[in-house]
Amino acid sequence: MTEFGPGLAALLGLVEGLTEFLPVSSTGHLIIVGYFLGFTGAMAVTVEIAIQLGSILAIVVYERKKIRTILTNAVQEQAAFRSLIKRRHSSSDRSMHEGWGYIFYRSGDSHPSLWFLVGLSIAFLPAAVLGLLTHMLIEQYLFSPTTVAVALIVGGIAILIIEALPRPTTIAGLKQIGFRTALWVGIAQCASLIPGVSRSAATIIGGLLRGMDRKVATEYSFFLALPTMFAATLYKMIQSRELFTSHDLMALGVGLVVAFFVAWAVIATFLTFIKNHTLRVFGVYRILLGIVVLLVFR
Repeated sequence: MTEFGPGLAALLGLVEGLTEFLPVSSTGHLIIVGYFLGFTGAMAVTVEIAIQLGSILAIVVYERKKIRTILTNAVQEQAAFRSLIKRRHSSSDRSMHEGWGYIFYRSGDSHPSLWFLVGLSIAFLPAAVLGLLTHMLIEQYLFSPTTVAVALIVGGIAILIIEALPRPTTIAGLKQIGFRTALWVGIAQCASLIPGVSRSAATIIGGLLRGMDRKVATEYSFFLALPTMFAATLYKMIQSRELFTSHDLMALGVGLVVAFFVAWAVIATFLTFIKNHTLRVFGVYRILLGIVVLLVFR
């Protein structure tokens, strides 16, 4: 088995940063690279998950203004929502007594940042629960080039089919994403637990099928990545903390830094690209790569 050091960590960080936010599966690419280099086993699985932290931080930095605005507004809106509930019990306005449906209807229009975060939490839950229940089986049986290759091909075909279908666009902004849409995207994200499917591809496709335009679906995928990837990385690091020596942690730090800067550049580039282009090129790339991997590891 190849020893884990700064050079290998930098290479894995480069692969992670390049692929995490594109619909091509970063985990799948890391598994393929790991097998080519002889870096497999429990340490490899842990590194392939933990190195995502660099990409998470890239999202936080890139979207820092929008994140700060949403969080600040949500705190203010939460206080306003509580005030609305209190007024419901004391107001003489009959409309305030028409039930909780009316209260939430008014709040939905008045407190968009608050309900965006609630919707994001709803989207996060399905994959979080399913991943917690199945992660050991997935890591034991599905972290292989063959699984990745099949998932790449199937996902590529799905992208080409969806891009060929006529889809009316009904959601042109993040704050238009309701609970049902958030839940649908969250359920779609569950498919990404299979290595090679791609979390980005699953959530973007889920968003497109619910009427989001490509830019909104992509940006929502970025936001949903924050709790999803952070939870997965933290859980794996705690679970596997005894595997790492101080030397391994220093090497992992190199990989995180590389992943951070590369992912930052990819995020900006991909958001610009997706405004004027479809996802077909990624579908074709996935199919070709999947075929090559099957031929090499047959």
